Amino acid sequence: MNKQILIVDDDDKIAKLIEIYLVNEGYDVVKAGDGLQALEMMEREAIDLVILDVMMPGLDGISVCLKIRETRTTPILMLSAKDGDMDKITGLMTGADDYMVKPFNPLELIARVKSLLRRSSYAAQAQSSVQAQAPQDHIIRIASLQIDKETHTAAVDGNPLKLTPIEFGILYLLASHPGRVFGSDEIFELIWKDKFLESSNSVTVHISRLRDKLEKEMDGEKLIRTVWGVGYKIEG
Repeated sequence: MNKQILIVDDDDKIAKLIEIYLVNEGYDVVKAGDGLQALEMMEREAIDLVILDVMMPGLDGISVCLKIRETRTTPILMLSAKDGDMDKITGLMTGADDYMVKPFNPLELIARVKSLLRRSSYAAQAQSSVQAQAPQDHIIRIASLQIDKETHTAAVDGNPLKLTPIEFGILYLLASHPGRVFGSDEIFELIWKDKFLESSNSVTVHISRLRDKLEKEMDGEKLIRTVWGVGYKIEG
């Protein structure tokens, strides 16, 4: 079954251009012209990925992203004409998995879509797979945090954490190698399955978002440590 992608953009020409490239790659496409319509389609359609414009009349992309993240971990690729670092950080902090600036190269957009879908597919396979292994081998426990590789879930004192596939991937990577320091470039290439771009701040933003979620549930305990100038680690 083909992956279904929701394009949310009030600019018909841009939405049509994206649709042409996606259909040529074998994806099914549905489109929404505003934020409210996008949320309605998320309720009735099986959406595998969202391409979401930031600047729309009425309910903007940031608000749509926040609403989706209340209940879903569907990958979100955000599009915006704003190219400032703070604009990108804001987009990623609200729950987007990636951020592209308009005008964009359609081929690069397709590459990023494929990367996000690979991550999402990996998460789904990990959740549904039944492996012949000893009980609890797939469980990592650090303080009050429990990470389950098979179900692709994490919880603090039994309370589930709402993590996107990328956030879970980063958490599991660090937790499964306690004490080891991972640089941003290594994290990016292992989790995104793409080559790291020196100008990318995606890892920093996702780490920050992951920290906020963990510290909120762990009464301020700082699980993920920064090794300045080197990278990030979790102590066992």
